[in-house]
Amino acid sequence: MERGKENEGQTKGEDNKSLVSSVVLREDVVNLLDFIERLNSWRVRISLDLYQIKELTLKLTFVSAFCHLYYSFFLESCNDEMSCISNKIHDLVQSLFHPSGEDMLVNIKNHDLLENIKSYINSHSYVEPSRVTMTEDHLVELLDAILVYLQCLLKCCSESIFPLMTQCELLQNVFGNLRDFHRLKVNGCVEYETIKYVLPHLQLMALRVVNFCFTLLNCQLDKFNESDVSLVNSKLANLLVEVIPVELEVMHICCTYLKGSKSEEVGRFIKQLLEASPDILRESLIHLQEHMVINAVTPGASTCNIHVMIEFLLIILTDVPKDVIRHDKLFVLLARLRELTKEIFVLFRNLEENMNDASDANLNLLENIELLKVDLKNDFLKARADSSQLRFPMSDGPLFMTLLLTNLNDLVNSNAYSVSLIKEEIGRVKEDLEIIRSFFGYVEQALHRDLWTHVLDVAYEAEHAFNSILARDHGLLHLIFILPDTVEKIKLVKKEVQEKIPKSSRIIVANAPNKPVERKSSSTVGKIIVGFEEETEWIIRKLTSGPAEIDVISIVGMPGLGKTTLAYRVYNAKSIVDHFDVCAWCTVDQERNEKKLLQNIFNQVIGLKERVSENHIDDDVADKLRKQLFGKRYLLVLDDMWDTATLDELTRPFPELLKGSRVILTSRKKEVALHGKCHSDPLYLRLLRLEESWELLEKRVFGEERCPDELMDVGEKIARKCDGLPLVLDLIGGVISKKEKKKALWLEVLNNLSSFILKDEEEVVKVIQLSYDHLSDHVKPCLVCLASYPKDKNIRISGLKNLWIGEGLVEQIEMRSAEEVVDELISSSLVIPFDNSIYKIHDLVHDFCSIKSRKEKFFYVIGGSNAPSSSSSDRMPRGITIRYNGHLFHLDENFVVFKPEKKNPYVKHLLYLKVYDGINDCLSYKSHLKHLRLLKSLDLYNITLTDSLLNEIGMLVHLKLLIFKTKAKVLPPSFSNLCNLEILVVNKVEESFMVLSPCFWSLAKLRVVRMKCCPLFDPDINEPTVLDEDLRLENLRTLDELYLPGSEDTENIFKRFLNLQNLGVTIGNCSAEKICFPRLDVLNELERLCLSGSSWYSFHEYTHGFPLSLKTLKLKRLTLTSSTLPTIARLPNLQELCLVHVIIEEGKEWNMEDVTFQNLKSLTLIGVEFSEWQVDAEKSFPVLKKLLIGSCDKLMDIPDSFGDIASLEVIEVWCSPQLEELIFNIKEYVEAMTGEDKLGVCYNGRWSRK
Repeated sequence: MERGKENEGQTKGEDNKSLVSSVVLREDVVNLLDFIERLNSWRVRISLDLYQIKELTLKLTFVSAFCHLYYSFFLESCNDEMSCISNKIHDLVQSLFHPSGEDMLVNIKNHDLLENIKSYINSHSYVEPSRVTMTEDHLVELLDAILVYLQCLLKCCSESIFPLMTQCELLQNVFGNLRDFHRLKVNGCVEYETIKYVLPHLQLMALRVVNFCFTLLNCQLDKFNESDVSLVNSKLANLLVEVIPVELEVMHICCTYLKGSKSEEVGRFIKQLLEASPDILRESLIHLQEHMVINAVTPGASTCNIHVMIEFLLIILTDVPKDVIRHDKLFVLLARLRELTKEIFVLFRNLEENMNDASDANLNLLENIELLKVDLKNDFLKARADSSQLRFPMSDGPLFMTLLLTNLNDLVNSNAYSVSLIKEEIGRVKEDLEIIRSFFGYVEQALHRDLWTHVLDVAYEAEHAFNSILARDHGLLHLIFILPDTVEKIKLVKKEVQEKIPKSSRIIVANAPNKPVERKSSSTVGKIIVGFEEETEWIIRKLTSGPAEIDVISIVGMPGLGKTTLAYRVYNAKSIVDHFDVCAWCTVDQERNEKKLLQNIFNQVIGLKERVSENHIDDDVADKLRKQLFGKRYLLVLDDMWDTATLDELTRPFPELLKGSRVILTSRKKEVALHGKCHSDPLYLRLLRLEESWELLEKRVFGEERCPDELMDVGEKIARKCDGLPLVLDLIGGVISKKEKKKALWLEVLNNLSSFILKDEEEVVKVIQLSYDHLSDHVKPCLVCLASYPKDKNIRISGLKNLWIGEGLVEQIEMRSAEEVVDELISSSLVIPFDNSIYKIHDLVHDFCSIKSRKEKFFYVIGGSNAPSSSSSDRMPRGITIRYNGHLFHLDENFVVFKPEKKNPYVKHLLYLKVYDGINDCLSYKSHLKHLRLLKSLDLYNITLTDSLLNEIGMLVHLKLLIFKTKAKVLPPSFSNLCNLEILVVNKVEESFMVLSPCFWSLAKLRVVRMKCCPLFDPDINEPTVLDEDLRLENLRTLDELYLPGSEDTENIFKRFLNLQNLGVTIGNCSAEKICFPRLDVLNELERLCLSGSSWYSFHEYTHGFPLSLKTLKLKRLTLTSSTLPTIARLPNLQELCLVHVIIEEGKEWNMEDVTFQNLKSLTLIGVEFSEWQVDAEKSFPVLKKLLIGSCDKLMDIPDSFGDIASLEVIEVWCSPQLEELIFNIKEYVEAMTGEDKLGVCYNGRWSRK
């Protein structure tokens, strides 16, 4: 760079505010760009680190871009402001001759040049581009400069704009073509008349791209945030919608008017354009599709047809680069595709501008699809090689058919645009396969093995074709050739099945029970316990006597032997509960986080019942546990211990004082038990004796009744074959309990068992397979997907409903509800019921489900950052469950599921994705979701999603279940595209509102909505909101944590959700003196209600009636009076009542004279303000089972009459010391009156039977 040129080109006598000439300015730009290049290549000696160099580069690029892109346009309209800027730019460029490291960076930071430029741009950005006149030389220079800065910006802003990178690259490619096209005219290669109508558009687009460039630069200088990304995204989306039609017009000109040109330059440009056109057309259509979804373009016939045509064109364009198009027909096909794409953009712009002439074009779109389909088959595509059909790659045909028919049913009922192309074929295949399936029970599958195999092959081929088309994975050949052939194959197979299998053997629903399964308490844990009396007495003796030092009593044996059952029996024995000060139970299994296990023990010791989460583990939990146990006689159960290292870590905090404390250890491994030994030898648990085996089996099948004499002999033989293993006895009992009590049927079970030798885990798994085989077909996948839960996890019925409904496995119709599925699994002893709708499955059943899910490619459970590899010919798994551990790996850009560039065909065909136990993590800015096009269930509960990812979710039109975490305050408009969504759960990062409207009302299939503080309207807007009278969500069953402002315009809001069964609603304080509560008595289906006031300072009274259907009622922060409480008591179906921080009769007396809760079984009072309780409990609560009182500071007495309630089982008191002695007095009263120890009492988590 030469010095001393700063005076060149300036007019003599001008002051320091004079405008720098264009000659000097251009030289300044060249020098700036040269300096930036040398700076980035480390050819400038400067004392800056990498981050500082990046910052300096960005600022200089901003200045350079201003010179290059803006200065020349407004040169003629210069003023003092522009003169000042031009001189400062010139001074800055001259300072580059003396780079001084940090001084330069500080100088440019403190320099007001950047702010001057920003101010100038903001004041000129919105000048109407059509009013700007520009010479051809200026336009040439501008087009070249735009490309330079688009490239610079993509480098400078790559991290910040990564979610928009594809669109930015599309803009760069399109604009590059426009620049090259204009150059043809400048170089005299084309006639002006030929292209004159498109030239004004070039100038217009150039100026709009300039404005976009400065928006991007401005945001980058101010440090990109989420709102900046949204702003840039919006501007870029609108810009592309304007630029792409110009590109399409240029393509049209080149391929019609210029294709005969003899100019070599024109020929090269046309060749370049044609080679790039598939990618440009594809990305343009993808962008338009996303733009329509994100901006929630009003649905209608035209909108629908545009989406369908886009989907059709994208299937073609995705496969054009592949070797499937006849080479001599490629350019002809591309011309057809280009014209159709152009037609789509025109139609879309007409819709945006509310033009009415779109109807004919709308009809033409559908006609063009059918015409092009025919031409693709006959002219454009290479003849399909006659390859052998796909073979069914799994072993469980009935499971596959159940899942396939479930998915086809979802697709037939789907409103997704992508399905429209093949909905007719889906319907025909579904209907034919249902008929075929109805002919094949287990007997028919064996008798007609070859035919059944052929059925599975063609069914698998149909599934693969449908998924490939919907996922755009080699979809073109499947759409044009393979799918039509497969539909015909299935039709022929149906005919063959109907001819070969007699109608008399046809089944209606394969293996389904004739009547609903009767629910039984079938768990061996705490339910039916047989045998081990001597062992129980031995363990109790070891626990209550012997050395004063700590001792470990180990129970060792194979899986299913009853180790946990025996420990559970001892743990709950009266003599043990009375003997120890503290008792805690910890299921270890293969959990590697010792602190989490210790936290679990600590929580039990201090009386907490909440599940331990990764977010609430105290680093000092070991020390705190030691202090809590110090000086106490404690009993700790460590169930299912696998290794000695974990045992050492867990027992290290246990104090070894002479208090007679004990540890019960259960393990499959002898070495673990020996390692933990202190005084007592391990108990090696024996198998059940023959008489014990028969007793357990008999009770399992007949309950308290006796086995009929004619079945006694075969029954005892079955018991003998179970080899004394309780789990097997329980499972076999579940099988035969569902059969008719006929000897021949029992002999079938005996013969099956005869082939098993139940001495190891593999053989026990065979027994589980037998139980599995006897499940109804629709229940089998429900069992298998339980492997997505970690071992020994408490499974709640609400979670099961979400899981099964989200995967389409159960519907609330045809008697296939989640509850009925659970009943069948319990009756088969495959699921173990506990209290409060909690379930578990045995480790071996879990192992069986895991093996089955992987073998049948149902879903994979992974714990690392890479999904299992798969080739395109492999069967793709339906789902992935990621057991996320932030200490082991991060959900970063390398994770294949969220990284479409990995090109793993495995991912494209995913139907279900769940990340389990995420710890407040956030997906990488390079992550994407929109490529998971087939997803039906997406569970990212603890994974925070950015706004761009939320918009991408709007593209996943097949979603039935969606769970995610976000900082957003409103559901994005793109969610209105989720036409199949049934379950929506939102976990908010911050305690703020998440506004549901307006897209909420378009989700007609919604059944469950759960999110924290979700108002239907923006609470910051004081104006009343008017909703269309027809807006209703008739399928909605659960709406949790709804927030309503307490104003008159929401009084009748629930008339729009008349079928609600579960509702949680908080009423806010509006400006009016009196809160207006919504009417709840219109909800005739409502079973569970949580009604809360939002203020801690002014409690209001709910004056409307409650639905008579209510079973569970929870009231928070409200006032209850003598008129409200009797109204609640008269609810005929009310079984649970929970009052939290409510005021009863102004905090005075609760008089329950003549008030009877006829069916109430559970009463909970937390922080309730009342001082005296006047109640004849036996009369007012005739069937009460549980009473829980917590933090009721003013209440001084619990009436003795509660001891007269015959049904009362438990009284639990927390944080109310004045009531502690009273509950033990009631207990003693019950014992004295009944002679039985039947009432359990608990104070602050400690159960006692004194």
